[in-house]
Amino acid sequence: MTVIIAVLLLLSGFVAWVYVHDKNQTQHTILRNFPVIGHFRYFAETWGEYMRQYQYLPDWAERPFNRLERSWVYRSAKGVSNLVSFGSEAAPAFAFRNAPFPVLDEEKRDYPGKMIGISDGAGASVRPYMGTHFFNISGMSYGALSSAAVLALSKGAKQAGIWMATGEGGLSRYHLDGGADIVMQIGTAKYGVRDAHGNLSDDRLREIAKHDQVRMFEVKLAQGAKPGKGGILPAAKVSAEIAAIRGIPEGQDSISPNRHTDIGNVAELGAFVNRVRTVTGRPVGVKFVAGNAEFLDEWFGDCLAHPEHCPDYVHIDGGEGGTGAAPAALADYVGMPITQALPLVAEARARHGLQDRIRLMAAGKLITPDKVAWALCMGADFVMSARGFMFSLGCIQAMKCGSGQCPTGVTAVDPKLISGLDPTDKGVRVARYAERVIEEVNILAHSCGLTDPSGFNPSHVTGIERGVAGFRNMGAG
Repeated sequence: MTVIIAVLLLLSGFVAWVYVHDKNQTQHTILRNFPVIGHFRYFAETWGEYMRQYQYLPDWAERPFNRLERSWVYRSAKGVSNLVSFGSEAAPAFAFRNAPFPVLDEEKRDYPGKMIGISDGAGASVRPYMGTHFFNISGMSYGALSSAAVLALSKGAKQAGIWMATGEGGLSRYHLDGGADIVMQIGTAKYGVRDAHGNLSDDRLREIAKHDQVRMFEVKLAQGAKPGKGGILPAAKVSAEIAAIRGIPEGQDSISPNRHTDIGNVAELGAFVNRVRTVTGRPVGVKFVAGNAEFLDEWFGDCLAHPEHCPDYVHIDGGEGGTGAAPAALADYVGMPITQALPLVAEARARHGLQDRIRLMAAGKLITPDKVAWALCMGADFVMSARGFMFSLGCIQAMKCGSGQCPTGVTAVDPKLISGLDPTDKGVRVARYAERVIEEVNILAHSCGLTDPSGFNPSHVTGIERGVAGFRNMGAG
């Protein structure tokens, strides 16, 4: 009996030690929020690779991101090797055409970057922006994400030298405190830049533009998760702070209009872009989801006829993209996937001769180097990711984003869950993930015989149905 009591005391002491250790460490949010029992999650993650050899659920079966994709991001963010053994498990829809004589180390060069905006002529910006990296953080709003998550993203973006977009929820101090370059997104409700009646405010635009970190503005027409429907932020997430940032009532559902009430045609879109650029002096882009191909010809034609209407970039989001809460019918069945949308927009831009005037950004589940490099081949100047960076923060795809009860604190409302996410530690992981993507895209470019990824074009990739006749046969052998 004495032995049993001694064993129980030892076990209790060990569990107590593990509890204290888990609560005090900062590397693992799950362990801080769920001490002791959280180890079962990491045990399953570590040993699951071996146990799955005797099960019927493959690594690529999960949705919307499979285990292979998420594991690649996790390892990259943690600085762990991503080398594979015994061949590939992938069944790719496309392949890169490697060169017979790849680039030697001494021939490699840094990515030269691309300027966004022009300094002279109609539609010029006072401060054009040099994008030094091709992989950056797409818009995720404070409110949809927790304060700790936004701060960690900003810290990581600063470390990696990339930019981050605010999402449609407005500019918060957490975006600024991390030191990152910022793209201020203007959604249909104009959060953060609206007057008392919900209309665009020039005074608020000027106030935002006073921050040197705010490098560009982005007019959001739609995102992949919900083309044709505005953003949704549940009342439980609308705190006093978020209400003040957005300019809305506290504790009420925040539902944006399904489009800008003052943008109903191409001419009004151009005038809106020109107004924001004139007031702020910053480059202005437009984010949208491709649907009607005729719209592109009308829009780019208006850019040629009225250069002051021309956006400095267009940000195309695939129908499979988007982090926001949305009806399943919209998320699953509306909007072209990025594999069709990106070539469509790139071809339209080239047809109107606007490659040097309008930069093209692409998003839509482009979270690994192969997909980022594919997008660059298809004409993207920059690639944006939201969910990839959520995974780098520790997101485990629990699908609790809209509830406010995210166990990793990424989209949580509960202060106890948010406190588990350490912005300093996770900021490092954000930077590591971005750097690993950039590094491996460079490796793909060198394998294709390019000194850097700026030389990618459609001839370097083959095997995917591109959806546009002008691109479908490019590079076919």
